Amino acid sequence: MRIPMKVDYGVRALIELAQQRGAGPVQTIEIAERQNIPGAYLEQLLPTLHKFGFVVSRRGPQGGHVLAQDPRDITLGMIVNGLEGTAAPLECFDEPRQCNLSDICAQRDVWKSVEEAIQTVLNSTSIADLVNRQNQLRLQGSRRA
Repeated sequence: MRIPMKVDYGVRALIELAQQRGAGPVQTIEIAERQNIPGAYLEQLLPTLHKFGFVVSRRGPQGGHVLAQDPRDITLGMIVNGLEGTAAPLECFDEPRQCNLSDICAQRDVWKSVEEAIQTVLNSTSIADLVNRQNQLRLQGSRRA
């Protein structure tokens, strides 16, 4: 499975906002620099994150972005579905009649199991989980140094 850049950058932006939660609005340039996201790309992505209810944005010198929800309530599944949609990996998942082998296709069953496993992981992993993992990785990295 290949993760689209839009999803990768969207998740990184939401992690940054979760880490800065309670500190007030975070400006686009700060998110971009801390998460190594091209600023112009992030400027286009943040309105989409706002549209799906992940981010609240405010313009002006005191403006910026904050999470619209508790990071425990935002799952990777929600983000992927919001940014990329819910398209099945194979057409025959949604339209079995498109393929005359659907009823006897062992491959279809395997890919369906893979897709279900992926959705289970995405739907059970929150932005808060990722913030915790990132903090643990930083801690482990500083111990090694």
